[in-house]
Amino acid sequence: MNPLMGETVSLLPALAFLLPVLAGVLALGGIWYGRRYCQAVALAGALVPLVLGVIMGGQAVGGLVVTAWGNELRVDALSALMVGVIGAIGLVAVFYSLRYVEMPEFQQRVGVVKVERRVPIFYALLLWFLGTMVWGCVTNNIIMLWVAVEATTLTSGLLVAFFWDRRALEAGYKYLMLLTIGITFALVGCVLTYASAAATGALDGRQALLISEVRRVAGLMPPGPALLAAALLLVGFGTKAGIAPFHLWLPDAHAEAPTPVSVLLSGVMIKMALYALARTVGIFLPTWPALAVFAVALGVFTMVVGIVLALGQDDLKRLFAFSSVSQIGYVLAGVGLGTYLGTYGGLFHLLNHAIFKALLFMCAGALIYATGRRRISELGGLARQMPITAICFLVGALAISGFPPFNGFWSKLTVYLALVNAGLWWAAIIAAATSVLTMVALVRPAYQVFWAAPGSGAAVQKVREVPALLWLPMAVLAAACLVLGLWPQLAYPLLDRAAQVLAVLGG
Repeated sequence: MNPLMGETVSLLPALAFLLPVLAGVLALGGIWYGRRYCQAVALAGALVPLVLGVIMGGQAVGGLVVTAWGNELRVDALSALMVGVIGAIGLVAVFYSLRYVEMPEFQQRVGVVKVERRVPIFYALLLWFLGTMVWGCVTNNIIMLWVAVEATTLTSGLLVAFFWDRRALEAGYKYLMLLTIGITFALVGCVLTYASAAATGALDGRQALLISEVRRVAGLMPPGPALLAAALLLVGFGTKAGIAPFHLWLPDAHAEAPTPVSVLLSGVMIKMALYALARTVGIFLPTWPALAVFAVALGVFTMVVGIVLALGQDDLKRLFAFSSVSQIGYVLAGVGLGTYLGTYGGLFHLLNHAIFKALLFMCAGALIYATGRRRISELGGLARQMPITAICFLVGALAISGFPPFNGFWSKLTVYLALVNAGLWWAAIIAAATSVLTMVALVRPAYQVFWAAPGSGAAVQKVREVPALLWLPMAVLAAACLVLGLWPQLAYPLLDRAAQVLAVLGG
C-alpha cells in the first residue's frame, strides 16, 4: 500500500524541535525582561513547529521523506501530520495563555508576589514540552523515541504540578509515578525490539535502532521475543496515551493542570504517545495480523470505559478528561486495524479530536475566568452573558459526539465503515452506541451550563463574556470544526499519505 517515495536531506526536522527548546531557554529571560518578553518568545517558539510542519507536510504530499543526521531524524507524511497538529494546537494554547496568566485563579494559586517570576518558567516549560513532543515525532531511532516520550513526561509533569499547592502536587505525583512505571515497560520493549532486529543478522547494530529499517525485517524476528516486545510497547506507550485500563493518571492531571496545559495534554500529548505506539507496535502487525483484532478490542474497551466514567462527572475538566479516554479509543481502533480505511479514519479522528478537545478545555477555562467555578451544578443560564463561549462549547460538544455537519462526524463514520469492512460488526455497533452516550455526556452539560435555569446550588452572579484574547482562539477552533465538517477533503492529501505509511493490511 505504501508508495515508493524519494528522500531529501534537510535540517528542517532538527529545527522543528531544537528551535522551540532554544526558545524555552530564551523565555527564562522574562525573569529580568518582563512578562511581555517571554510571551513574545513563546509565540515565536510555538509558531516554528506549525510552519515547519506545513512545509514538511507539503513535501510529504509531493512524495518526499525528509531526513537529517544520517536518517536518525525522518519525517514522512505521518510525522509531518503530527508536527503540524502539535504546532497548531501549541500556538493556540500559547495565544490563549496570554490572558490566562492574568486570571485570578492562576495568580491566586501561584501567588501574586511570585507570579512575575513564575510566568517565565511556565512558558519555558511549555516550549520544552512542545519541543520534546515534536522530537518524538521526527526521530527514527527507537531508543531516542523512548527518550523523547520520557522527556515529555518530565516537562508536562512539572506543568501539571505548576501551581505547587496540595491538589497540583498530588496530581503531579500520580502523573509522574504512573507514567514512569508505564513507560518503563516501553523501554524494555524498545530494547527487546532492537535486540530481536539485530538477532536477524540482516541489520548491523546501528540499523537495528532505526524504525524504518526494523520494519523491513520484522518477519525474520524470533516470534517469542517479538510478541513480548509488542506487548510491552502496548502497555508502555498505551499508558502515556491514556488507553484503558492504563488511564488512571489522566483525570487528575487534566483537571489540575493550568488550562493551556490541559489543552496540550488532551489535544496533542496523548496523540503523540499513540503515534509512538503505532510506529513501534505497527512493526509487528504484518507478521502477526491478530494484533489488529486485539488493538480494536482494546480501543472499543477504552471507548466504553471513558464515556461511562464521563457520564458521572460534575467537574467540567474531569468530564473532558474522561471523554478524552473514550475518544482515544476511536483513534486506536482505527489505526490499530491496520487497513488503509482504518488508519485514515483513525488519523482523521486524531486531527479532529485535537481541535474540538482543545476547544472544550478552552471553554472550561473561559467559564473559570468569568465565574471562578467549573462544576456543572454551580453554573446555569450563562448563554446571554457569555454567548460566544456558549456557541463554542456547543460546537465542541456536537463535534465530539459525531454530529453533522461538524468534523467528528466524518472521522467517526470512516472508523465505523473500516470496522464493518473488516467484518468487525460488533466493534462498529459498540462504537456507534458510544457516540450516542458521548452526545448525552457533552450536550447535556452544555444545556445545563448555558441555557437551563440556575439550580438551587448554583452561584447566582453577574458575569460577562471573556476578553477577546480568550474567545478568539476558541472561535478559530470552532470554525475549524465546521470547516473540516463541510469540506473534509481539505485534509485528504496529507491524511491519505499518512494513512499509507501505517496501512499494512488489505482493506
